[in-house]
Formats: sequence, C-alpha cells, structure tokens
Amino acid sequence: MEGVTFSRGPMIAITVLRIVVGWHFLYEGLSKLMAPSFSGAGYMRQARGPFAEAFRYLASQPNLLANADLITMWGLTIVGALLILGLFTRVASLAGIGFLLLFYFANPPFIGYFYSIPTEGSYLIVNKNLVELCALAVIFMTGSGRFAGLDRIVHGLVVRRPRLTAAQAAS
Repeated sequence: MEGVTFSRGPMIAITVLRIVVGWHFLYEGLSKLMAPSFSGAGYMRQARGPFAEAFRYLASQPNLLANADLITMWGLTIVGALLILGLFTRVASLAGIGFLLLFYFANPPFIGYFYSIPTEGSYLIVNKNLVELCALAVIFMTGSGRFAGLDRIVHGLVVRRPRLTAAQAAS
C-alpha cells in the first residue's frame, strides 16, 4: 500500500486505533510484569484448540514455560510501547498479530470446545483476539506510524539520506 494515501480523517482514526491497541498490549504486558506470580501455565493447560497438545506440553516443561512467560510479558509490553510511539509500527503490528494468533488458537471460540475458564466476548469464531488482530492488520497495511509517530522521523532519515554514486565516492 505504499502508493495509496488516505485523507487526514481516516489516518487520524487509524492512528487512534493504533494507540488504543498499543495501550491494551502495554497494559497487559505491564500487569503481567508487575504480578510476581504471573504464569501462563493455567491458560495453556486448559487449551482446547487445534494446538492444545503443544500448549499443554509447553505448560508441563518448567524451563519452556519460564521462557514463554518472559516472552509474553516483555513481548506484550514492547509491542504496546512501539505501537503507542508509532515506532517500527509494521514490525510491532506483525508481532502483535503473532501473539494474538497464539492466544486465539489456544482457546478458539469454535463450536464443540468447552472450557473450564469462561472467556469473555466469544461469539462463534469471532472473539476479542480476532477483532484486535484485524485492527492490527489495518494498522500494518496503512503504516500509520508514518502519519503520526516516530516512524515518520525514522523514515525521513532513511529515505532522505544522501546516497553516494560510485563517481562521487571516487572523488
């Protein structure tokens, strides 16, 4: 979508969406970092999705679980901060999509799956994880960090940097 530009109104809306999604990621990450007893083991043990066995195996291995917990806590925090700042927005969007896919497939809202832990906002296939994933896809496709964010500065530095031709370099 490099050649497509949106008018100011839609870009403001997408920027607000980016900041709100970023806040959600940041808050989730920080709340897990601040909770001394955070562990994703319970969530993984009750997985019922197509990759349930993989999640249960991960939960049963203390070293793997500790690494997964660290990746989750810091990953959510970093993705959230980058989205709020509009810095490396596309990379942060992809990382966020990756997290959300894992959360979605650990406990998908499919007919026939029943969970011991009730999930909020599950409506046959669509749940809050899928909605937020779609929002991140929009953010990824539009590059809103260049409209209002630090990506604008980074992009300006990279694109405007003078490039030396071979003739200029030789002189």
